[in-house]
Amino acid sequence: MRPADEALIVIDIQNDFCPGGALAVAGGDAIIPKVNALMAEFDCVVLTQDWHPADHSSFAANHPGAGAFSQIQMPYGPQVLWPVHCVQGSAGAEFHADLQTEPAQLIVRKGFRSGIDSYSAFFENDHCTPTGLEGYLRARGINVLTLVGLATDFCVAYSALDAAKLGFSVTLLETACRAIDLNGTMAEAKAKCLAAGVHWVV
Repeated sequence: MRPADEALIVIDIQNDFCPGGALAVAGGDAIIPKVNALMAEFDCVVLTQDWHPADHSSFAANHPGAGAFSQIQMPYGPQVLWPVHCVQGSAGAEFHADLQTEPAQLIVRKGFRSGIDSYSAFFENDHCTPTGLEGYLRARGINVLTLVGLATDFCVAYSALDAAKLGFSVTLLETACRAIDLNGTMAEAKAKCLAAGVHWVV
């Protein structure tokens, strides 16, 4: 068992991000056995869950004439437009059936405000609206984090960068993640994480 000041943060292992889903990450379900096994090592396990309203501003379908994976400018910066995914209450938003959810003490739902996307487990994409996860971890005396899940180059990397910025010691386990890799986003995410002091374990 890991020390009591460590936590496992499991990012967005939901049906829509797994094969057959609306925004499937190749091999997204292949990491689940490893993630399940890791949970047994930690006293604190947190799951995150994309939880979008149907009118979410990050959906290409809500921008007439815009294609999926194109980019627009939002008040908080550039925003990739995604296929409709993880709509609140939908089957696609549910955790994958093979993922063990019982060990989790906290589930953080993110992206529920229609006007702003939220990749990170800690902040929405304006980098200042908190999810509350930092306060929860601090209250439990946790300062060492291991991150796994989907997708490496977006929600996992954004979470790792924010955690490092907040002063946590952060490890990203690449073998327990899968990436979208949209026009080089994987290499960019890895470079940013390494520069920020994230322990990137292959």
